[in-house]
Amino acid sequence: MPARHTGTAQIAELPATSTGVERDADWWRRAVLYEIYVRSFADSDGDGVGDLAGLRQRLPALAELGVDALWITPFYPSPMADHGYDVADHRDVDPLFGTLADFDALLADATRAGLAVLVDLVPNHSSSAHPAFQAALAAPPGDPARELYVFRDGRGPRGEQPPNNWPSIFGGAAWTRVPDGQWYLHLFDAEQPDWNWSHPAVRADHEATLRFWLDRGVDGFRIDVSHGLVKDAELRDNPSGQVLDPDSGFREEAEPRIWDQEGVHEIYRGWRAITDGYTARDGRPRVLIGETWVRDPARLARYVRPDELHLTFSFSLLTAPFSAAGWRAAIEAESAALALVGAPATWVLSNHDVVRAATRYGDGERGIRRARAALLSLLALPGVAVLYQGDELALPHAEVPAAARQDPVWVRSGGTSPGRDGARVPIPWSGTAPPYGFTADDVAPWLPQPADWAGLTVLGQVADPMSTWLLVRGALALRRALPQLRGEELRWRDDTGAGCLAFDRPAPAPAMASKPAQVRGGTAAGAPKVVPVAATTVGSGGMTCVMATDGDVEFAIAGRLVLASGPVRYDGATLALPADTTAWIAPRDG
Repeated sequence: MPARHTGTAQIAELPATSTGVERDADWWRRAVLYEIYVRSFADSDGDGVGDLAGLRQRLPALAELGVDALWITPFYPSPMADHGYDVADHRDVDPLFGTLADFDALLADATRAGLAVLVDLVPNHSSSAHPAFQAALAAPPGDPARELYVFRDGRGPRGEQPPNNWPSIFGGAAWTRVPDGQWYLHLFDAEQPDWNWSHPAVRADHEATLRFWLDRGVDGFRIDVSHGLVKDAELRDNPSGQVLDPDSGFREEAEPRIWDQEGVHEIYRGWRAITDGYTARDGRPRVLIGETWVRDPARLARYVRPDELHLTFSFSLLTAPFSAAGWRAAIEAESAALALVGAPATWVLSNHDVVRAATRYGDGERGIRRARAALLSLLALPGVAVLYQGDELALPHAEVPAAARQDPVWVRSGGTSPGRDGARVPIPWSGTAPPYGFTADDVAPWLPQPADWAGLTVLGQVADPMSTWLLVRGALALRRALPQLRGEELRWRDDTGAGCLAFDRPAPAPAMASKPAQVRGGTAAGAPKVVPVAATTVGSGGMTCVMATDGDVEFAIAGRLVLASGPVRYDGATLALPADTTAWIAPRDG
């Protein structure tokens, strides 16, 4: 019988740390953020579902990996129609995941380990089980209780048609009719009714939620659907004839009445004032990060103006092809727009809603090579890097049997879309067969794990000098240690030939090494700068990142190899880089 390890027995097999790292005021401008999909990270109580105590037990592994901050997906009371993103009470912990005491203990341990903690705020909608929505359903049309949500009469002679043509992201119409004939809006599942953000009570309640978690000591919030809270005031139809790419998260061009409305910015200015108030008391930054699926970099940058969110995810690399031209275009456009408001980019390759990079880039060995190369390139960029749990293992997207799928996308699409379960399969910690140390040996995880993941476990990769886990740990250690990677400047290289992405990261001037960007006259001093350079050596005090995307490349560059995503040939003067490989080259004396 294959050897197995339980989650409890595995804890001591990873190095324990308790660094108590003191973070400087600008840590969030260059942090590495690690997304914890809590249901799938670690199960401590043997019910097959990850929980807060399981995450707490695994904190040493995350500290050893070298990330700076954790973003924890929702753990609040919920019927779990959308696995926690249907929140019934935003100021408590669902028993499935533990208790408030478990959260407090997790937060205390994370702080001792030098890990910042951000929790997920879901402000666009609530659960249909939320007391406020239950009160709205019980009230008659026109009652004030219904004003907290978006209730409207339908179209047609008897109101039998939805109020407008808006679609649900999960499939079907974005409206559901209630027995008295009115309809309510839900951009996601019918069990996730949208709040009415024009109502003062909705705004006040969410501000109370912010203060509740800030008072408990969190370092900030990831804001779900940050571009969707405010809708067109007249609920007008979206223009007909607009084509929506079903595989893209960017919907604002085809659905301009729903997304990226001007009114969201007033909300975030209020939230920024709250977090700034907490920071002013003790000097510890509290950070707001938006999940903002807005394609136009100029409009995206509006969310991170100095008095709004601190950061917003830059999804352009997640959607870019694996090509030098595609990556460079995305980086240039995003960096230029964000520089105008003095904000760093927040680069993303994967999350719990999309196909994992190792599969998206080609599956099999080629997909893994490309995922490793992309990770190393992403970690060399200025700004913030986001890892989704399993990125550090180069996990592929799992094939979940139809009978085991649980995503509401699968259900509402009538089985035409597989949904997102493949990105959410519990990660493997140890052993040679499921459940790979995620839960007790005789327990089935909430989503089935592939039988061929034995070579991808954390414990196995810790012991493998060529593993992705050790590659990422090395990159994170260098990202902290090298002054070049703590700066905010990027210079393109044009001497490597076509099919190769190459850029220099100069060492920051001592006085600017940790100085935040200051906006003056529409530009940002100290914000990310992107300028071209042609050279055959590493810049003075700089570091060069080179990624071959379209074939093997060879070019002259003097320096020393500090890290590579795969085998390369380098003699200190000429670099021979195979396709789908990234290398970091530092000065000989640096």
